[in-house]
Amino acid sequence: MNDNFLKACRGEAVDRTPVWIMRQAGRYLPQYMAVREKVSFLELCKTPELACEVTIQPVDYLDVDAAILFSDILIPLEPMGMELAFHENRGPVFANPVKNEADVARLRVPDPTVDLPFVLDAVRLLRKELDGRVPLIGFAGAPFTLATYLIEGGSSKTFFNTKKMMYTAPELYAALLDKITDCTLAYLKAQAEAGAQALQLFDSWAGVLGPDDFAAFALPYATRIIQGLKETGVPLIYFVNNGATLISLAETSGADVLGIDWRLDLDDAVRLTHGRVALQGNLDPCALLLPEDGLRKRVAKILAAGKKAKGHIFNLGHGILPQMPPEKARLLVELVHEMGSA
Repeated sequence: MNDNFLKACRGEAVDRTPVWIMRQAGRYLPQYMAVREKVSFLELCKTPELACEVTIQPVDYLDVDAAILFSDILIPLEPMGMELAFHENRGPVFANPVKNEADVARLRVPDPTVDLPFVLDAVRLLRKELDGRVPLIGFAGAPFTLATYLIEGGSSKTFFNTKKMMYTAPELYAALLDKITDCTLAYLKAQAEAGAQALQLFDSWAGVLGPDDFAAFALPYATRIIQGLKETGVPLIYFVNNGATLISLAETSGADVLGIDWRLDLDDAVRLTHGRVALQGNLDPCALLLPEDGLRKRVAKILAAGKKAKGHIFNLGHGILPQMPPEKARLLVELVHEMGSA
């Protein structure tokens, strides 16, 4: 098996820097859109054979060093008792947002083997179909990020309702986060047991918090999950999007790898984490549009910084954009493999 990704997660020597791309299975790929035209997004997530197919598409096309399960961070919230729908122009919407104690009380902590079997079936099928070509990454949303969707009823620009609950009803907020944390920990453990070889925790909206609020209202719940997953023995990645001011705090979570977005120079990330964790990232997703010589320079700079870290996995600083020509992603992978060889 090409295990450079797993070695880099553990801070071990690699023969070339591994690379994968967040949202590498997605709308920028024509082969993904061909599948998506036949089913809704939720149907795709809930059909193991189709989820497996689109997970493997970028492995075949891009030659990346890891596959990541095709799913969505909001999937485990449905069996908690939330009504989830995806709208083309609005994104995810919850018709019954969490507003009070009764709303929190009605939420249940699902059993992944009973309530989310399609996810675990997809993991098992992927391990069989990948047949050791590359490792498989499982994932989930971090509790703060998931809580924002439940409280706001969808995405938000100001997160007013979330912060209002944090500041004016901290006990209610904590009760909600406790349930989400228990759900997420069980969900990720089940993915590891089904065969996921690494796990990533996405804190997509934690960057809306200042350091004090991140330390009080987000980090403790992510840390609880990361510490609870140590027994699985698989590498754990914590990605705090827009988290340049939060890296030093995120490093205390116990994650093996920290995902770094493009807003922070990777050299600074190495310095702020004192070389204690591996790093993943961090090319600006739009930098793929650079001419090849310009992209080559960006890749070289990130690779040079990555060599100073405990370990380095090349990635974008966020998900690849739907408008991106797929050949740009393939060029990136080719450049990383060429220039990142030991």
